[in-house]
Amino acid sequence: MALSMLRSGLLFLCLTTIHTCHGGGQNCMDKHQVVGVLRQMEKFLKGQEMRFTEGLRIMKSKLATLQNSVSKLPQADQSAAPSVCPSLEAPVHGTKFGSKYFISHEVHFTCSHGYHLVGPGTRVCQENGSWSGVNTICKDVSECSSNPCQNGGTCVEGVNQYKCTCPQSWSGSSCQHQTQTAPPEWSVMNDPAFSRRPRCAKVDRAQHCSCDAGFHMSGTSDNSICQDVNECEVYRLDQGGKLCVYECVNVPGSYQCSCPRGYKLLPDGRSCEDVDECLTQQHNCSRGTTCINTGGGFQCVSPECPRSHGNISYVKTSPFQCERNPCPMESRSCHLAPKTVSFHYLSLPSNLQTPATLFRMATAAAPGRPGPDSLRFGIVGGNSRGMFVMQRSDRQTGELILVQGLRGPQDISVDVDMSEYSERTFQAKHVAKELAPGVAIVTGGAHVCGMPLARSV
Repeated sequence: MALSMLRSGLLFLCLTTIHTCHGGGQNCMDKHQVVGVLRQMEKFLKGQEMRFTEGLRIMKSKLATLQNSVSKLPQADQSAAPSVCPSLEAPVHGTKFGSKYFISHEVHFTCSHGYHLVGPGTRVCQENGSWSGVNTICKDVSECSSNPCQNGGTCVEGVNQYKCTCPQSWSGSSCQHQTQTAPPEWSVMNDPAFSRRPRCAKVDRAQHCSCDAGFHMSGTSDNSICQDVNECEVYRLDQGGKLCVYECVNVPGSYQCSCPRGYKLLPDGRSCEDVDECLTQQHNCSRGTTCINTGGGFQCVSPECPRSHGNISYVKTSPFQCERNPCPMESRSCHLAPKTVSFHYLSLPSNLQTPATLFRMATAAAPGRPGPDSLRFGIVGGNSRGMFVMQRSDRQTGELILVQGLRGPQDISVDVDMSEYSERTFQAKHVAKELAPGVAIVTGGAHVCGMPLARSV
């Protein structure tokens, strides 16, 4: 309608212009010009009409979309969660804190003196309009309800406190101390350093005494004293395991662990570790000797090569190895003698779990030369008394195995024989000879690897 009026107004304006030009004015537009103007105006109005129509279409589409979205929302009904929770009252003999009952708000409760809270101390208004937890109440506090009196004592209620009536031979605020007529086995008596006066205080005109940790009450309630508890003896009697790996030393109110000479106490306060005097330079070995660490000590050793006899002689190639000098071609005894002698040392702990592999012997061929295709191993001497066996672990290796537990300290030795064969022909023999004054020395072998033997501790 507005568009039609706009058209009529413009047409009227143009017609008025044409009409006024009939007077013969020089500036009047001719008919063709007027028609051109009218057509331009018509095109302009059509463009405006299209834009107006498109705007209406878009507005209608958005309105329809909005109505569709609103229709999908859940309908408000009677089951919708309320925005507040019902009011809560303070429990009898108690106080409530909090006056807002909206969702997520909290209400707190406390009880008056002499009463204790049963139920939650805080309740929260939940989204479903109910309070979390259960109803809170305040109950009368009974000092004796927790049965504080031990060892048959009778609890007597007082004003905000209790008192224990103890049976004969028991004392203390909770009848926790036994009045001894004879000291227990684990108590340290008759030593002023291991005695303390108890700490006493009067409560409701009654005297209550207690002892520091590591002490126990002895005597009567009127004449009591704190005696040291010998923790080392308690653990021994109760068989609850050793407090210390080596030795337990009782001290007033506690205990300490000690280690034998040559060992140091570890940070755990109960275990001992061997001090390596050789590594820490705490030895007095002279020049020309070598320090060998042993359990709890050390030894200075200077192993010597086997003495020369006949055509057999040895030369020392390192502090712990000797090599046989070349043999004359015609000397069979020289060829049968050990080709190399090596010295090795090891401390073995007592009660080592058996069987345990202690030492491995092997042989290796020189570069460019084939090695032996067969090896034979055996124990041929020593004072081991059946403690060891020698067996092959693979084609080129033999193992010395401990089969009986060691009980130390003691000195042990064992002689191990290893022979090389190539195409069933004897090539060389190697002897591992364990010797030891104080430690066991492992010797022998052209090529010896692994762990040697020593003094068990």
